[in-house]
Amino acid sequence: MPKEPVETTEIFNKNLFNGKVLLCSGGGSGICRGMTEAMLRHGVKACIISRSKDKLEKAAEEMRQSTGGEVLAVPADVRNFEDVEKAVKATIEKYGRIDYLINGAAGNFLSPFENLSPNAFRTVIEIDLIGTFNLTKATFPYLKESKGSIINVTATLSHTGTIMQSHAGAAKSAVDAMTKHWAVEFGPHGIRVNGIAPGPIAETVGLQKLSRGMGRFESIPLGRAGAIKDIEQSTVFLFSEGANWITGVTLVVDGGHWMNNGQVQYPESILNPPKHRL
Repeated sequence: MPKEPVETTEIFNKNLFNGKVLLCSGGGSGICRGMTEAMLRHGVKACIISRSKDKLEKAAEEMRQSTGGEVLAVPADVRNFEDVEKAVKATIEKYGRIDYLINGAAGNFLSPFENLSPNAFRTVIEIDLIGTFNLTKATFPYLKESKGSIINVTATLSHTGTIMQSHAGAAKSAVDAMTKHWAVEFGPHGIRVNGIAPGPIAETVGLQKLSRGMGRFESIPLGRAGAIKDIEQSTVFLFSEGANWITGVTLVVDGGHWMNNGQVQYPESILNPPKHRL
């Protein structure tokens, strides 16, 4: 079984998103930074938002250098609707339009229910769920104009039930529900709404923080942890014309991990089955 990500080249036209504009929350780090960089490599102009101004501006400059694309950095807290409105206004003033939205801002940590405070639970709900609502609400008029597309970044936590993750699981399952509702309601405006639910992604701080009690890579049918590149390619596809009749779907990109969540590892009899003569 493969243990390392397969090296891939760009499979889409590099000019695929020329003249288009992306707004991404959480785009300064981790998975959402990779998603943004992938879009930049294919011609998009981007605005990234998060709370930390210094980290955000540093990330934006690095992304400009690595992709040659245009990146606007706007500090904003997605829990605050006024912040979000200012970020959207700055994007429109700079680029004149918004075609694509990635709702990626998230908060998470491991906590048994007994130790989970009401404030901690509320904070995750506010960042993940209310933040997704706020940014979508603020960008909706411009997405109507461009007949744009949305990707909500979620998780597979609610698919099976996961210990110490009831707060994040509740928030992300609610976002999955909104993806379906919005797909139906926004469809007549020409707006597509989909989700991406990443599995364990090896290059992220999130996996390091959450790996304890969250299973082992041996339980992933494809035999390895994911890479940010895996999420990047899925992002470009869902925003591309190749997906122009796909909406209301949350694409699970996890190597089959959640479906095998109860397995610690594959038994030797499956990995190296005995040979039988007919």
